[in-house]
Formats: sequence, structure tokens, C-alpha cells
Amino acid sequence: MVVGARCAGSATATALARAGRHVVVVDRARFPSDTLSTHLIFAGGVAELQALGARERVEALGSPRLSRAHVAAAGFGVTTASTPVDGIDYALCVRRPGLDAVLVDTARAAGADVREGVKATDLVHDGARVVGIRVKDADGEHELRAPLVVGADGRRSTVADLVGADRPHMSNPNGRACFFAYFEEGRPEWNGVAAQWREGADLGTAFPCDGGLLLVLVMPPVERGSAFRSDPQGEYERTLARLPELAERLRGCTQEGKVRGAVDLPSYFRRSTGPGWALAGDAGHFKDPVTAQGIRDALRFGRRLGEMAAPVLHDPPALDAALARWERERDRACLETYQWTNLLARGEAVSAFEAELYRGMARRPELGRELLDVFSRSRRPSQVITARRSLRFAARALTRRGADRPELLRWLGRELGVDVRHRLQRMRLALSP
Repeated sequence: MVVGARCAGSATATALARAGRHVVVVDRARFPSDTLSTHLIFAGGVAELQALGARERVEALGSPRLSRAHVAAAGFGVTTASTPVDGIDYALCVRRPGLDAVLVDTARAAGADVREGVKATDLVHDGARVVGIRVKDADGEHELRAPLVVGADGRRSTVADLVGADRPHMSNPNGRACFFAYFEEGRPEWNGVAAQWREGADLGTAFPCDGGLLLVLVMPPVERGSAFRSDPQGEYERTLARLPELAERLRGCTQEGKVRGAVDLPSYFRRSTGPGWALAGDAGHFKDPVTAQGIRDALRFGRRLGEMAAPVLHDPPALDAALARWERERDRACLETYQWTNLLARGEAVSAFEAELYRGMARRPELGRELLDVFSRSRRPSQVITARRSLRFAARALTRRGADRPELLRWLGRELGVDVRHRLQRMRLALSP
């Protein structure tokens, strides 16, 4: 049983069905159905679509291949391309109604029984073990039994709540709010470029997507969330004005539809496995959207969950051991990216250290390529922002004319403490049984 048919749920169901298992997926939505998402998928995520056999159908929705990325801050910018991941060297930005419908169709084609308009209401237990769910549909309430129940039902997961895993064991508050709107594309010369700009404490992006539209996202400090709530369109326009290069990118583009977004987006890891149950996708682990990693991880670790559980579904001790191994695999693969995302999600102005990073990318575009590889997950953050590079950037920032050295030293001291804590977290996880 899989509760939730979007990215993680469909990926889990596809893998289980392809292994010859009988899978029932329930979702209260009827597809195509939208959900709040900024839906950029870097090359590593497109490779996951390929692994599921869904890439060609997703691309048929019309999203242009984003083969280049442009980043700019502190007066410096670079345009670069990523290293291929499984032969994929481009990103896609696909609106969720089309993307999720393709993933549901992929699960069905693999043999999964996907039931739309069905709500999971409770779990069925045999002692401490989950052995099924209760659902409500147009015909009333029913009990469905299964050796494994997967909650792939998002950040506000019903399954996580029912198994008592809704409180994270690791979490981090977001420092940026997230608001976006779609524009009719008016700058075809940017059609293959995913772009990000930072100015002061503001961050903005522009991603060409399907339907001839442009997804334009702004991420101001979370403290400005109340202004967005009271005047979403006005505050959105004022934020765009604070990002002049993004405003220039939008010259000739026309907004289509209203501003959407969210303010409360804490990152977390939840306990994600137990006797007869698992939590996939955002139900178990969520990262701030600033690095656009959610869809990739939902696809990858949904698929891995299905692959690892399928051979042992009817052997409870072996199944529970496989689920625990899956959770450790996910956590070890995602922890460093989670930590790095939390740093980028702080609603702070570009630091003098970061300005040196952007200067370095403008001078050596290969550094920009390496950083893009972090977004595509072919490199770890620590492989790019190495200790040697960090010392070099810090030294340049401290010796640059006009530098506020006391403030920079305070910033570096804070960052050193954060780095030590992050390394200890990764070490503890690596050494855990």
C-alpha cells in the first residue's frame, strides 16, 4: 500500500510493480492535479526520471532543456553547464499537473493499481506492526491489508502522524519565504537557461518551463512574509524591483495568474521506518526549496525503497531490516546536501566571503561548473567549497580594500562553528549501525 501518488509514491509503486509485487496506491487527488511546488529538476533529477522510464513522456510536455545555468551576485555573474549525470546534461522545469500525471501513468503502466479520489483515514495494526490502512472513497470506508504501508503523502503526512513520527528528530527553520508566479515568456534568447540572482538579502530565479511559461520565484527574508500575506502582488513586484537583473530578464514578459507561495517551510528528517511502514519523499525528509532538490530525492529514494523492499515483502524481520538500511542510505546520501541547503536558505545579504566565491566563478568558470554539479548531485558541497578554497576566499575578503574586518571575522567564526557541527553530524551518521 502506498499513500500518495505524486513523485515519491509513484516512484515507489513503479519499482515494486516492476519487481512483480501487487501494489495499491491511493491519493485523495484526481490527476492531473496541481500542488505547491517550484518544480525545477536538475540533471540528477532528470536522470532519475530516466531510471523510472518516464523521461521521454515528461519531456513531451514541452519543457525546454535547460542546458545552462546563470548565477549572479555582488556584481559578478557566470553562465555554465553541468557535468552529465547518466548521460543527462540539462535541467527541466515541469509544472506539477503534467509531471505528476506522467508519473501516475508510469506506475500504472508498470502494473500498479492507482486509485484516485481515495483518502487514507487510519492504519490497521497487528500488535505493534502496521498491516494495512483504512480508506474512504465514494463507496464508503474500507480496510486494505498489506505487508508494507508507505506514506508518500507530503510534509503534512497522515501516515507520519498515525505512526507517531510527525515530530522531526532533526530540523532547521527556514530563513527565506518562497513566492512565485508564472510569466508568458518574452525573451527567447534565455530559453535554455536556469537563472538565479541575489541582491542584498533578496534572491530571485527565472526558469523556463512547459506551456511557453516562465517560473519566476522570489525568496525574501522570512520576516517579510507578513507583507506578502497582506499584499501578495504588490510585495512580489516590490521584491522584483529590488532584483534589477531579474527585472530586466522579465522585460517583455507578461505575468499569467496570481502569486503563490509559502512562509513556513522548515527543513527536517523524520524517523522514516518501523514495523511494516515507511515514509517516502517529503513525508520523511524535506529540504528548503532554495536548492531545488525535493523532486530528485523523492524519485530516487522512492525508487530505492521499492527496490529494497520488493524481495523481502513477506518476510517481516527481513523487511524491517531492509527498511532500516534504506533509511540509513537516504540519510547518509542527503545529510550534507541538507546542511548546505540550510546555509543557503538563511535570509541574509551576500557576505564578503560569498562575494569572493562569485568573483572566483567569474574569473574561473570551471568553479561555477563544479558548483552546478552540487545542484545536480554529482559532487558534494565539501568537494567544491574545500578547506583550501575557503581559506583562499577568506584571505582575499580580509585583505580587500574597504573590508569590514571585524564583521567578517565574526562571520567566519560563526561559520567555522557551523562547519564543525555539520562534520560531527555526518561523522555520527556514518558511524551509526
